[in-house]
Formats: sequence, C-alpha cells, structure tokens
Amino acid sequence: MTDLAPVLQGFFTDRLARQKKASPHTVAAYRDTLRLLLAFARGKTGKPPSMLSLADLNATLIGAFLQHLEDDRGNGSATRNARLAAIHSLFKYAAPRAPEHAAVISQVLAIPPRRRERAVVSYLTAEETDALVAAPDRATWHGRRDRALLLLAVQAGLRVSELTGLIRQDIHLGAGPHVRCHGKGRKDRATPLTAQTVKVLRTWLAELSSDPGSPLFPTRSGTRMSRDAAEKLVARHAATAASSCPSVKEKNVTPHTLRHSAAMALQRRGVASDATFGSSGEHAVPAAQRAALRWPRPAGTPRGCDDLGLHGVPGSGATMLRLIPLPSVHHRCAC
Repeated sequence: MTDLAPVLQGFFTDRLARQKKASPHTVAAYRDTLRLLLAFARGKTGKPPSMLSLADLNATLIGAFLQHLEDDRGNGSATRNARLAAIHSLFKYAAPRAPEHAAVISQVLAIPPRRRERAVVSYLTAEETDALVAAPDRATWHGRRDRALLLLAVQAGLRVSELTGLIRQDIHLGAGPHVRCHGKGRKDRATPLTAQTVKVLRTWLAELSSDPGSPLFPTRSGTRMSRDAAEKLVARHAATAASSCPSVKEKNVTPHTLRHSAAMALQRRGVASDATFGSSGEHAVPAAQRAALRWPRPAGTPRGCDDLGLHGVPGSGATMLRLIPLPSVHHRCAC
C-alpha cells in the first residue's frame, strides 16, 4: 500500500465526515476533483491509482492537471480554482501525516488560485419578467407547475438548488405567507411571499399530493426535479417569452438570472434585499447594502418593512428576509 491511499481515505472519512461534517455536496465536489486528478496522474505516470504516491502528485503534475482542465475540458477560472481548493485541502490534511513529503506538499500549497473577472450578470426588467411568467401554457399540468416555479423564483430570489429542493410543507400561505428553505451553508431562512405568488401557489398546491414531504415542483412521476431540468425549463420558457418581448432574446436567461432579477426588482422599488446565510457570505446584493436583521425586528426599523407586509416567524430559528431602503447601485455577481 502506498502513502497516498491512507491519506485519501482519512481525508474523506476523518477530515470531511467527522471533523468538518461537510455537506454531501462538498464531499461530492471533492470526490469528483480527486477522481479527475487520479485519472490524469495515471495517464501521465503510467501508474494505476492504487500505486500512486504523494511524491507522484507534485507541483508540476498538479499544474499540468489545472491546465488540462482549462484546455481539454473547457473549464473556466472559477472551476479551476474550485478544483485547486479541493487539492489544497487534501494536501493540508496530508502535511502532518506525511512529513517526509513536506517539500512536495509545500510546493503544491504554494500554487495560487487564478485571478478572474467577475462577469456582470444580466437581469430581467419588469416587462421581461411578466413575459417569462406568462410563457407556460396554463392549460397543462406542466405549464401550471412551471408558472408557479418561475413566479416563486423571480419573487423570492431562491437558488436553483433551493427551488428544486422545496417540499410542500416549506410553503406557508396563512398569516404572514412565506417560503422556508434550507439553503447554502446549511442555513434555514424564510422569505415573504406577495399576494400574486400566494394565489398561484395555492392553486398549484391543490394539484399536488397531500403528503407534506412531497416535492413542491415534482416531475410527472412524482420525483424531485433535477437542476438540469430546471435550467432547461427556464431556457425553454425564455425562448417562448421572446416572441412577445423581443428583448428577452438578447439575454442568457438562467435560474441565476431570475435570482438577480429579484434583487434588481427590489432596487427599482428603492429597497435592497438581504438574507443571512451564516458563513456562506453569498448575497444577491452588494456588501455595501447588506443589513441582515433577525426576529424580533428591532425598534426603529424603517417603515418600508411594514408597508411591504413582512412578518417574522417567532421561535423558528430561521432568518427572515428584510427590505431596507438603501441607495441603488450597480453590482457585479457575488452569488
């Protein structure tokens, strides 16, 4: 057995699972990175993964692997940096467990992430949003489902993984209507719903199974919708919306575009949205406009919160979306 095998096993079973209690998404991302790395190393060294050692995974090979990601796999700088972060995490774990490879480990850890420009993500105007939400055919089951999904996405600004992960019991349409989701950073939060969204969701819930644990936006077979299916759904209805609103055709409309559209809709009304995600640090608005508030609402909170019909959820432990009037600014994607 080589020195790499116990380090790899311990990294997943001890470091990620026991020490960090990493989420399944993090574990899967790290696993995929290391599978790609081992396959690349096998091609370069001629050794099967079971015979590779830490010495084989030197800085030269890691650098060639990162270049392979960009040149052969077509990955961008963001994906390259994410793969490098996983490799760095593995080598930091290996450092005290394989001191005989300290030189190799330090050289790999010295590989810097690539600086990249953050693209300005487009958003939909009010007219474009209305055209998109009206695009699904409400005479069909799929059309009614898609309309409810699109409306919730552009109003609540949820990530695509949060949308597809919603279940029936996450929607609360009584006093203080809101949607609860378990989002990035494993944080729960609640987002208030407008009267229009409540009406559409109430109609849609009447067609679903009464099981509170059933998916809110299921496939026809009743299973959870995949991320890819949601992205294709948005693209398909964006193409339909372009016939009545030609400006939609000029934009690359994705679920993330709808998230930005929700933030920009609030800015057009003179407010900024914020949802606290714990340590994830990801928001739909710039850092200069973050003003996270938790229940109960402190005295002196701007009247705009009451005017927008926001209500807290006492004792829930969830963070409530607050709308705080702030100056409008242009921003780049930080989501």
